Amino acid sequence: MSLEIIVLAAGRGTRMRSRKPKVLHSLAGQPLLAHVLATARALQPKALHVVVGHGGDEVQSALHADDIQWVQQAKQLGTGHAVLQALPAVDDGSDVLVLYGDVPLLTADTLRTLVASGPALLTAKLADPAGYGRILRDAADHLLGVVEHKDASEAQQAIAEVNTGVLAMSAADLKAFLPQVGNANSQGEYYLPDVLPLALAAGRQIGSVLAANEMDILGVNDRAQLAALERELQRRRAGALMLAGVGLADPARIDIRGDLRCGSDVFIDVNAVFEGDVQIGDGASIGANCVLRDCVIGAGSVVHAMSHLEQAEVGERCSVGPFARLRPGTRLGNDARVGNFVETKKTHVGNGSKVNHLSYLGDSVLGEGVNIGAGTITCNYDGVNKHQTTIGDGAFVGSNATLVAPLTVAEGGFVAAGSTVTRDIGVEELAVARGRQRNISGWRRPGSDGEARNAPRNDKSES
Repeated sequence: MSLEIIVLAAGRGTRMRSRKPKVLHSLAGQPLLAHVLATARALQPKALHVVVGHGGDEVQSALHADDIQWVQQAKQLGTGHAVLQALPAVDDGSDVLVLYGDVPLLTADTLRTLVASGPALLTAKLADPAGYGRILRDAADHLLGVVEHKDASEAQQAIAEVNTGVLAMSAADLKAFLPQVGNANSQGEYYLPDVLPLALAAGRQIGSVLAANEMDILGVNDRAQLAALERELQRRRAGALMLAGVGLADPARIDIRGDLRCGSDVFIDVNAVFEGDVQIGDGASIGANCVLRDCVIGAGSVVHAMSHLEQAEVGERCSVGPFARLRPGTRLGNDARVGNFVETKKTHVGNGSKVNHLSYLGDSVLGEGVNIGAGTITCNYDGVNKHQTTIGDGAFVGSNATLVAPLTVAEGGFVAAGSTVTRDIGVEELAVARGRQRNISGWRRPGSDGEARNAPRNDKSES
């Protein structure tokens, strides 16, 4: 049989104390629902149905994808009612798997086992089962049904095995039994597990699969639970990195909010944050408190502490930082150096070139072996348009230079320290663009009234 998946994502999540729909709250840099959908897609279903309600337009906009069939649940009347809204679009000959948009850590392997065991319910044994529906079994351990926590007797509340809500059943049976489910319970809702006694009464055998990890089945109802799942997911990702040969200074202090791929012998210091798609080559090192977003770091390169890189490409054996900021469009060639308090944007730094201190390079192209002195900036913006600065191989730019774009410094060009350069510099030319210096002998500081105590005795000027 083909598989269709229904994801329930209509809840408001009032305990989050937020205007944002609960399933859009972020876990490891992505909405909760995005994690569930990624796991669902790993099962390669024939169709993927997502039931939305509160903030449905916002959810659809955030998770827009061609493979999703969106279903509206105008009134949230329970999980059974939510599934019922999606069933008309489900093929009668399909198997159905029901998932929840706020339960993000279930694994594809667990769900495959559940589907293969269907009709079946995913259960878990919890040290503290409070709030969960309890699994009812007969003396032979056959599943009889589920009683919700608020409707359970004292003896039933002592049961440790709980209902996760995740169910695999044929579409035909769901369509036959779900319309018969009533709402005679303390919440006045239509519960999905109430199809189980109906199916049993009709002669169906209902199986169950016990979740291997308690954390897998936990949902998010408030921000404390969201934070707990964040730490669990980061712990799992850190463990996977170390098994792959990555060195972590402290596995509890790393945040991966996207896809991090590392070569061999990579080392990551504490409090590093990785967002989007990040690739790190063999033997590279990431310092403490760095943030890397959508970056490629070449083999043997070092990103020193407190550096922030976004949409940047770093070549092999480079050194970046500490306290460097590489903005989108930055590309470093092999053996390049970008030092402390340097900011770059849409800039290519050639092989072996150095920008070591306190500089800003925007819309710039540096050749190989270029040296940029401390305090140098490229003036790339004229208030309307951005302009490029091109610096040829082997050029030397002295400290505190101001390069006013559009500008070209040809191969081997030299800019004297403190110069403001507005015209192109030719091959191996020296540019000196400073105001004339005046030295006034005998000068004294002004008095408290702001007037000079003594007039200068002479005035000498030097060029």
